Amino acid sequence: MSFLKKWKEKFTSKEQQEEVSDKYKEGLTKTRKSFSEKINDLVARYRKVDEEFFEDLEEILIAADVGVTTVMDLIEELEMEVKRRNIKDTSEVKGVISEKLVDIYQGEGDSEDDTSLNIQQDELTVILFVGVNGVGKTTTIGKLAHQLKEEGKEVLLTAGDTFRAGAIEQLSEWGNRVGVDVIKHSEGSDPAAVIYDGIRAAKSRGVDVLLCDTAGRLQNKVNLMNELSKVKRVIEREIPNAPHEVLLVLDATTGQNALSQAKTFAEATDVSGIVLTKLDGTAKGGIVLAIRNELGTPVKLVGLGEKMTDLETFDPHAFVYGLFADLLEEEE
Repeated sequence: MSFLKKWKEKFTSKEQQEEVSDKYKEGLTKTRKSFSEKINDLVARYRKVDEEFFEDLEEILIAADVGVTTVMDLIEELEMEVKRRNIKDTSEVKGVISEKLVDIYQGEGDSEDDTSLNIQQDELTVILFVGVNGVGKTTTIGKLAHQLKEEGKEVLLTAGDTFRAGAIEQLSEWGNRVGVDVIKHSEGSDPAAVIYDGIRAAKSRGVDVLLCDTAGRLQNKVNLMNELSKVKRVIEREIPNAPHEVLLVLDATTGQNALSQAKTFAEATDVSGIVLTKLDGTAKGGIVLAIRNELGTPVKLVGLGEKMTDLETFDPHAFVYGLFADLLEEEE
């Protein structure tokens, strides 16, 4: 079955498909324009699918920050599929590329379900956010709080980043905008103590979801990863099996640097999912595939714009559609 058919079968209505399509198309405009133009140019230059065609395609994918390891895997899969289907015309390769990108993201079997957040039923859910300063952690927390509140959940925020100047005020401002309370201490306080108070408050108020901010850099000699481990231990002590999610926030515009950050945090904390922010601001959106393929950690949320509603649950089909929309619609 072609990628387009699979994509359309995911939806119960054409309106729902168009809504998701438009969000990803708009959010990935920079990456898609760069991608589509280069692939269209590649197809125009080559009449047949040969070794040189694949070498040039390899360069295009690496330039989009898909990652060298992922690109090698993808090219190998493409070559095998082209031989299997006996494809000679370069224009026919477009659809195969999109199919294989989804396959590479999902790995063996269908792992789409692991992009949903691990929200507990009828008990407190604790979500811990980690990541370096400047990646959009606080903004992501605010957007997710808005999303959860719209779903009818009681949400509480905890200002665990007590080291960055202005971090507590920034989270408080988001709390005011969204209409949720923020548990906070003074600047320089012990982050684990703030998180502890957040948990106690959430329990006593019957809150559904507690969203915890953390520091991205410390101003003293305490190792950041040790501090995060301490926070995690406090949460585990108060609530068995918590935190239910440890979300690493990465800035898509930093490309391969985001991948190295992901590796560092994954070694130190049990990261359960990635939030990739600012996808709308980069032409290198292929980093999503590199992160998934090289780390094995699912991308759970993506930032596709600056509005409060521009935080989306990651969908690999929608993502690939956003990358290839022009080519796929032209093919159809």
